[in-house]
Amino acid sequence: MAYFPPRQTNTKSPKSGAAFDALKRDIMLGVLEPGTGLTELELAAHFQCSQGTVREALLQLQEEGLVLRKGRRGTQVSECTEDEAVEMFRLRQQIEGNGMVRVMRSPSRTLIKDLSELLDKMLKAAAAADELELASFDRDFHRRLFEDANLPALDPILHRCLVHNHRFKISRSPMSRDLEATALRHRSIIEAIGSGDAGRAAASMQHHIATIVDLGPEVFPETVQ
Repeated sequence: MAYFPPRQTNTKSPKSGAAFDALKRDIMLGVLEPGTGLTELELAAHFQCSQGTVREALLQLQEEGLVLRKGRRGTQVSECTEDEAVEMFRLRQQIEGNGMVRVMRSPSRTLIKDLSELLDKMLKAAAAADELELASFDRDFHRRLFEDANLPALDPILHRCLVHNHRFKISRSPMSRDLEATALRHRSIIEAIGSGDAGRAAASMQHHIATIVDLGPEVFPETVQ
């Protein structure tokens, strides 16, 4: 089974990619607040590129649910609400919980190695105090794992859930967090997969998702004991 290139959801030109990365970073960090208007002309001047290049970046941001394009009303940064976050956590529980069961039937030979390498990258990002880089490798970790479930049509849905869950978590964490501990939470998933016990692996994933944010016990009382 081929390992998908991390963090590539479609092909972008270099300038479009730079604009996308910069805008995504500011949205995820809350520098660009929900409801902020984004105009192609102003962004093209800021990034010193064409409006078509900016439009490509905005369309990619729209695919990830980070902006809303409203025709003549322009483009606005999307909201980041608790209600949406809760529903996306629930979606993840279903998608990744069921996916883990499928993964454990026939995990690829490189799965443990790939996940371990991504954990190492998370730890390096944590050591550099780069929360966004850590979150990006975190998404790669979950998507690499889900790849072995062989349900590719669900990957874009999972990716959007991951993006919004990370955005919500960052927005609700005004104080500095223990990034190393955040990265190390993934080690138990790797160990559970390595044990070959499907029940343990599924429970590990369900607990991981249920304890991402403080509202977990309210959303998943049966998982968080």
